[in-house]
Amino acid sequence: MKEKKLKGILGKNIKFFRLRRQFSQAHLAEKSNISITFLSNIERGNNYPQAETVCNIANSLGIEVWELFKEENTFDEQNAIINRISEDFSKHVNFALETVQKKYLK
Repeated sequence: MKEKKLKGILGKNIKFFRLRRQFSQAHLAEKSNISITFLSNIERGNNYPQAETVCNIANSLGIEVWELFKEENTFDEQNAIINRISEDFSKHVNFALETVQKKYLK
């Protein structure tokens, strides 16, 4: 397996489990003792963390380390779930903003 592919699988899996736990990048980064920028770069497949950081991320997500490197079903299933979660999140944010605007910005 090529390094680029491994970084991509790791990043997709971290994002998948993060969204499944409904963690923001800021929350996971804080729990894992890394910066938001570094976490973002990992999720995009641009950076590869040291073993200690991988363990911290897995522990923060409540999963085993090996689950972050699982390749099967990674892309299709996870993309569908990520898209669904992202859509739901956007709907909730938009509803909250509309509510605030109606109540406070009359």
